[in-house]
Amino acid sequence: MTASGAHSETVSSILEFEQLDGWAEDDHAQALQVFLGTCRDLKDPDWAALCKAARSQPPGGARAFFELFFRPVLIEDGNPALFTGYFEPELTGSRYPTSRFRYPVYKMPPEARGADLWLPRREILTGDVMQGRGLEIAWVDDPVELFFLQIQGSGRIRLPDGSTIRVGYGGANGHPYKSIGKELVRRGVYNAHQVSAQVIKSWVRRNPADGKELLFHNPSYVFFREVRKVAASKGPLGAMNRSVTPMRTIAADPAYTPLGAPVWVEKDGHLPLRRLMVAQDTGSAIKGAQRADIFVGTGDQAGETAGTMKDPGRMVVLLPIQRAYAMLPEDL
Repeated sequence: MTASGAHSETVSSILEFEQLDGWAEDDHAQALQVFLGTCRDLKDPDWAALCKAARSQPPGGARAFFELFFRPVLIEDGNPALFTGYFEPELTGSRYPTSRFRYPVYKMPPEARGADLWLPRREILTGDVMQGRGLEIAWVDDPVELFFLQIQGSGRIRLPDGSTIRVGYGGANGHPYKSIGKELVRRGVYNAHQVSAQVIKSWVRRNPADGKELLFHNPSYVFFREVRKVAASKGPLGAMNRSVTPMRTIAADPAYTPLGAPVWVEKDGHLPLRRLMVAQDTGSAIKGAQRADIFVGTGDQAGETAGTMKDPGRMVVLLPIQRAYAMLPEDL
């Protein structure tokens, strides 16, 4: 059964749970706990009722809960599915500048917050607009890691005394993101299949002058805010302002996938996955009905795993029953 959705090219199909590859083998109780982490923030009556029902589920009732109250909906926009990964970086830094810690992590200036389009990256980092204003949250020792912290949108900064500062997305300058990986391919430095975050970092460090210019190729600049109320044991805050969960949270396009909705992920390629996740985050590069970014975790190992993800598959959104059938044409 198909129907046109909010986008004229979108096709929606209601599936049976038996059609979800690996559904019976998943840990539905774990997925339910992740769903409960953000469902209380969903104000729509359909979702609010489901959240109330979720909180009263008996032990062992998670799978039955999803099968009773939801229907799997495959939403397609004509583009192939693509799964990538993201993570929470951990940088080394200080509350104060030193000869080692020279690269500031900035809060957003008030005038940038009120502007649709503010200064590009080059002017922010080479001019004096940020100087002497107390906008620094911390200083780190590696400009390349700071660049990738901006791509991830959140992270931790480990201080010399062993404590950490957690930072979250605090706004951006409004310029569109330009991929430095694609720029290296355009220049003939690498072929497309060779490019990864680790390859880019290595090239920039081997070529400091050209590397600095390469980073300026991306005019987008992300500012941060210090996050104080999230326990160190929890994941970073996602778009719903709640902690995300490794390998259970995805960033999705809210134009197709409601934030807070369970999503069945069938990811092929390296490290194949068959798992019920929850759409608790978004991303500027995450556009399309079959596009998702999987939160992998915190630190270098998570970063290496996330950096290798670029896999095909299928994602199926679990929608409340009435909402699922409302997507079908009236003549079906």
